[in-house]
Amino acid sequence: MRDHTKLRAFELANEVAISIYRATRTFPKEEIYGLTSQMRRAAVSIPSNIVEGCARESLTEYLRYLEIAFASARELHYQFTLATHLGYVNAVEVPEYESKFTEVEKVLYALIRSLRKTNSLQPTT
Repeated sequence: MRDHTKLRAFELANEVAISIYRATRTFPKEEIYGLTSQMRRAAVSIPSNIVEGCARESLTEYLRYLEIAFASARELHYQFTLATHLGYVNAVEVPEYESKFTEVEKVLYALIRSLRKTNSLQPTT
C-alpha cells in the first residue's frame, strides 16, 4: 500500500479542493445544484482518486485511479473557466487559481507518465 500523504500530487489536489469550496461559496444560489455542485464534486474527486489509487495493490489499478484524478482536474479546470466567463469568480483571483490547476495537472501527469514507464518495464505474468 502506498502512502498518499507523501505525494506532492495529493498535497496540491487537496489544496485545490479546499480552494474550490471557498471560491464556490459566493456563487449565485441558483447554481447550488449546478456549477457549484459540479465543481465541488470534481475538486473532491481529484484527491479522492489519488487516495483510492494508493490503496490498490497493482500498479495498473493505481495508474487507472491517477488517470481518473487527472481527468477530474481537467474537468474542474474547464468548469472554473466557465465560472470565470459567467462572472462568478473575482478576476483578481483567476491567475492564482489558474496556477494551482496547472500545477496539479502537471504534477499528476508527470507521475502518471513515470509510472507508465515503470509499468512497461515490469515483466508480464
